[in-house]
Amino acid sequence: MSRTVFGSLARIADLATGGYAVSALAMDQWRSGDYVEAVVTGEPSELYKIEDPEGIMIPVAAGDCVVGALGDRAATLEGVGSWTAVKNGNMACLTNAGLLGQFTCLSTLLPRPISLWYSGHLLRGGNKIRMSDFALSGCPGTFSTPTVLLVGTSMSAGKTLTGRKVTEWLVRLGKRVIGAKLTGAGRYRDILSFRDGGATEIYDFVDVGLPSTVVPEETFRQAIRPLLQHIDSRSPDFLVAEAGASPLEPYNGDAAVEELNGHVKCTILCASDPYAVVGLQTAFKLTPDFVSGPATTTSAARDLVMKLTGVPAYNILQPDSLAAFEQALTTHLFGDHEPKPLPQK
Repeated sequence: MSRTVFGSLARIADLATGGYAVSALAMDQWRSGDYVEAVVTGEPSELYKIEDPEGIMIPVAAGDCVVGALGDRAATLEGVGSWTAVKNGNMACLTNAGLLGQFTCLSTLLPRPISLWYSGHLLRGGNKIRMSDFALSGCPGTFSTPTVLLVGTSMSAGKTLTGRKVTEWLVRLGKRVIGAKLTGAGRYRDILSFRDGGATEIYDFVDVGLPSTVVPEETFRQAIRPLLQHIDSRSPDFLVAEAGASPLEPYNGDAAVEELNGHVKCTILCASDPYAVVGLQTAFKLTPDFVSGPATTTSAARDLVMKLTGVPAYNILQPDSLAAFEQALTTHLFGDHEPKPLPQK
């Protein structure tokens, strides 16, 4: 029996309870951020799962309906696609969050993604339902929260794990932390990791109506400013912010760094290998405070990072290295006023 599964891009909306109609629209009426319904087709593969609004992966099969949002993706390791590439109603899940469009380039290392058939747009009162209808609005003002920024040399470079470790450490020190993912392609699991690490609140670009941040720079800035203003209004001690992918990819990572308004107290680069650290330093003119991720897996790798760049590298999965990482964070964030951890409960 077929069913309707809502992707996690629908988590900001009231679609499951508020009701809607479904009607097919001509493509000249389609826009990024529109909520649409599509029917699952094809034989299931390992990727035939949808991340629901709670972050739970739900298996789907032919005949099931998926509710997601139109958008774009430009992933270096997996696939590139866009809602503008949809032809004759044939669609695909660009991510399991329900980012819908069609792939224009797909890694041969991936299983076959979910194939779909466009049913129609979600409507209320004859009007399209869009992510922006449910977007968070920020308070007037500027952003001034002390921030630990995580950037990467590519996707899957260890940013989310490192961010969780930083969050856990700050929480142990009694600090109130907000976790945020400022750029990327709409998976909820990443910021849920910050919540699991003890962040009191979590946010991402979905909260301000973007299905992904592969959008024009001005569109991104207009959306992300209310998010940062809202975070600032919550008065956290620290923001742990992840810029998904790398600053040089078309996700507006460079604009995200600029919008943090000079309040980054520590920048951690998560790198795939030591030479990637050099590449990002050269191309983006960014010298991080520390390096983490796969580039730090062995002592030889960490030594090479130091030799090539002069930047300390820490493998946060090794207790001794993690302890050194936390001590270095203490120096950068607190200087001579070293805080004491809270007593263990």
